[in-house]
Amino acid sequence: MSVHALFQPFVSGPLKLASRIVMAPMTRSFSPGGVPNEQVAEYYRRRAAGGVGLIITEGTTVDHPAANGYPNVPRFHGEDALAGWRKVVEAVHQAGGKIAPQLWHVGNIRRLGTEPDGTVPGYGPMEKRKDGRVVIHGMTQEDIDAVISAFARGAAAAKGIGMDAIEIHGAHGYLIDQFFWASSNQRVDAYGGSHENRSRFAIELVRAVREAVGPEFPIIFRFSQWKQQDYSARLATSPEALDAFLQPLVQAGVDIFHCSTRRFWEPEFPEAEGDGAALNLAGWTRRLSGKPVITVGSVGLDDEFLKFMVQTDEVAKPASLDDLVARLAQNEFDLVAVGRALLVDPDWAAKVRDGREQDILPFSREALGQLS
Repeated sequence: MSVHALFQPFVSGPLKLASRIVMAPMTRSFSPGGVPNEQVAEYYRRRAAGGVGLIITEGTTVDHPAANGYPNVPRFHGEDALAGWRKVVEAVHQAGGKIAPQLWHVGNIRRLGTEPDGTVPGYGPMEKRKDGRVVIHGMTQEDIDAVISAFARGAAAAKGIGMDAIEIHGAHGYLIDQFFWASSNQRVDAYGGSHENRSRFAIELVRAVREAVGPEFPIIFRFSQWKQQDYSARLATSPEALDAFLQPLVQAGVDIFHCSTRRFWEPEFPEAEGDGAALNLAGWTRRLSGKPVITVGSVGLDDEFLKFMVQTDEVAKPASLDDLVARLAQNEFDLVAVGRALLVDPDWAAKVRDGREQDILPFSREALGQLS
């Protein structure tokens, strides 16, 4: 099947993309002191030059003492870091691409000893103590307000340095997602209990970001059913539950949903009647919300990647895109995020466009330690 659909322009408000291919956010840990350097700028520039329509950066931490959970992760605050990101923006734009930072707070995944201040514990919906010491700080209303303000400042800074959109990381068991789940959020105030209450933090955060960037600047919201701790987890077990989750976020100001799945081809609600039985998470999100959506999950990799996960000597070979392209052409989703395949091969999109699939580089674990 022709890959023509992947290389059609996409327009959503002021966001105009030359192709439907999005670079998925992938933590790289190549920014000492939290400042993206020239190597980082070149890394993103190469993907834009290779035909990616929109680059969503690796997770970048907002201006909160407990936002970071990993070494050498870039931040999205401070003059030095923002100056570095401005150079990244310029490089991507010169290559013909568009770019959005992913704004991130890791929440209770943070551990004592983590930079920049190792004395700061993780923050989360609930307090956790170990050996008489607070290892997870249960967030007060003041803490919630401070994190929301940090996201709003980050979004305003993104707009100020010329980014084309922002993505809010609400997936994969990090802070925003921790509020969604009854297992990690057993609060008894307005942010806990019912599904509506557990979504309140995210809704208030999106509203604050919308106010900070104005009515037109694109806001992408990434969410997932699966978690790092539980690949089988499901936040919404039916289309009705998913609709109840999505609608308040739409009303708060989300323009595009980034629907994170591990394998894009898997149906989200196979028990649904009619054509809905085949739709993936992005397809259902588009149908229910009426908003553009990004699908993601092992795009460009065949089933060898499953072996790769447990056998270090295996590589994930390039896969057929026929099913993906057919779904895109049928408007199941609007944009396609590519992760591992683009990580190892910055020219992946151009090779697909030009019919040079045989030249696509296979993904291996070694690529995780490289920035090229």
